[in-house]
Amino acid sequence: MRKIVAGLFISLDGVVEAPAEWHFPYFSDDMGEVVGGQMAESDTMLLGRRTYQEFAEYWPHQSSDEPPADYMNGAQKVVVSTTLDKGTWEPTTIISGDVNAQLTALKAQPGKDISITGSPTLVRTLLRDGVLDELRLLLHPIVVGKGQRLFDGAAETTGLTLVSSRTIANGVLYLVYAPAPTPAP
Repeated sequence: MRKIVAGLFISLDGVVEAPAEWHFPYFSDDMGEVVGGQMAESDTMLLGRRTYQEFAEYWPHQSSDEPPADYMNGAQKVVVSTTLDKGTWEPTTIISGDVNAQLTALKAQPGKDISITGSPTLVRTLLRDGVLDELRLLLHPIVVGKGQRLFDGAAETTGLTLVSSRTIANGVLYLVYAPAPTPAP
């Protein structure tokens, strides 16, 4: 069965918004291997509407010389949205309604992992609903101070289990979490 895996750049204070403004000074070959490995394990991108629209404005205009362009442009895109009718960046499928049921059915289909990049609202929702299988964080040693945080608006306590961790030479931590089993009453 396929997994839904979220991979995010995150600051020490939990900011995931606009990583282009704070992430690149930390980017290294080791980090590139981590990100490239996540792409190699995935053939489908799951995105929220805002992240999809931002990516759709940028990636289709990038050449194969930019390393992730071929993956970004070739992967199947599944967009969770109640306002979009159709995608502009092919191949794209828009889903709404009972998203959890549709994603559970997608996970049962043959293929590689389904990856989420960005889309923190979607990540929170899928984690809360038990649909997200792994949360992969590249935790940067920086306090950004402003911007959307991964768990802004989280209304419930959600336990996680650390699956693996790795320290990258530049001080970034690569942390992989899975939802913690619900404790028995």
